[in-house]
Amino acid sequence: MLPIPFRAMDALLWIVAWVLAVAFAGAGAMKLVVPRERLEQRRAGAWARDFTPWQVRLIGLVEVAGAVGLVVPPLVDVAAWLVPLAAAGLALDMLGAYSTHLRRNDPTPIRVPSIALGVLAIVVAVGRYWIAPF
Repeated sequence: MLPIPFRAMDALLWIVAWVLAVAFAGAGAMKLVVPRERLEQRRAGAWARDFTPWQVRLIGLVEVAGAVGLVVPPLVDVAAWLVPLAAAGLALDMLGAYSTHLRRNDPTPIRVPSIALGVLAIVVAVGRYWIAPF
């Protein structure tokens, strides 16, 4: 049985991982299903103009795979070491998103989710690798 601080950290990491999984699964599914032209019409989706339709779909696939990698391996007790890798991959995805928004000179409110999700992904990656691994 883990001491109380480690159980609390484990619970916190689970909560953050689920929040990230829901956010990335939704965003990734949208990129997989919604045509690029419709994404471009949204204020926060103007970035899609800089990418081909298959690149947008690939980004969506990476996000959905990362979301699955955050929660499924420890739930089925197989390859739980994938969790910090999935979190690190999602952090890199958000670094790419932030740099795209920065390059496009998008307003700060559009950049904030990239920063927030990236920081949370780093928290899960570090937490599950060093602090409270499975």
